[in-house]
Amino acid sequence: MPRIKLYIIGAASILLAATFAIAQPAHNVSSARHPNLSAAQRLSQQAYEKISAAQTANEFDMKGHAAKAKELLDQVNNEIKQAAEAANRK
Repeated sequence: MPRIKLYIIGAASILLAATFAIAQPAHNVSSARHPNLSAAQRLSQQAYEKISAAQTANEFDMKGHAAKAKELLDQVNNEIKQAAEAANRK
C-alpha cells in the first residue's frame, strides 16, 4: 500500500509541476523599443522560475505563499506589458 501512495504523490507532483511550467509569464516586451521594461519583465520571469524551483524543492509545502507570489508576478508581467503598450501609443 505505501508504494501506491508514493506513485500517486509522484504523479501528482509531476502534473502540478507541469501545470506551473505552462503558466509561466511570457516575455513579450521588445528589448529594442523598451530595454528597461524588457529587463524588468525578464527579471520577473526569473523570479517566477526561482519560486517554482523552491516549490519543487519543498514539495509544494509553502502554505500557499509561493503560489500567491507567482500570481503576483504574473500580474507584474501583465502591467509591464501594458506599460510598454501605453508608451507605444505616445
